[in-house]
Amino acid sequence: MSLTINGYSAELPRDPRVSLLDFLRETMHLSGTKKGCNQGACGACTVLVDGERILSCLTLAVQMDGRTVTTIEGVAHDGVLDPLQTAFIEHDGFQCGYCTPGQICSAIGMAAEARRGAPSHVSADLGGDVTLTREELQERMSGNLCRCGAHNGIIEAIAQVYADAPSAQVPA
Repeated sequence: MSLTINGYSAELPRDPRVSLLDFLRETMHLSGTKKGCNQGACGACTVLVDGERILSCLTLAVQMDGRTVTTIEGVAHDGVLDPLQTAFIEHDGFQCGYCTPGQICSAIGMAAEARRGAPSHVSADLGGDVTLTREELQERMSGNLCRCGAHNGIIEAIAQVYADAPSAQVPA
């Protein structure tokens, strides 16, 4: 049983009780994914699995057999920061930085959801294009908590990269 993490193949743990979060941090030594509440309430452990955001603290590593996992360490390409990472820096979208990896992975997954036309609680239309207004971004990112209060910078950074564009125009 294996999976791909940030472009590299990895063998899954033999113990089926190991969470994906613990596997990433303790076995794969990828410390970017953070253990916050360990109950799925804070979003600090958010990673992408086949492009969709998930809470790694609530996911067993063995469930990832044959899947592709992207952590914050896999978001930059060839040493160049992703535009979203750059926007977080420009807008002070972090203070202590603890929630930042989960926020960035969640925002990337959120943009993919919008491209697919998935509505949120505040979407005006339940089908078709989703325009990522500030209200949409706030709702879609509400599962990621920032205890330092950098929410405004986080939303501004995400808006710089994704907002006010119909889902067909959201960058892949």
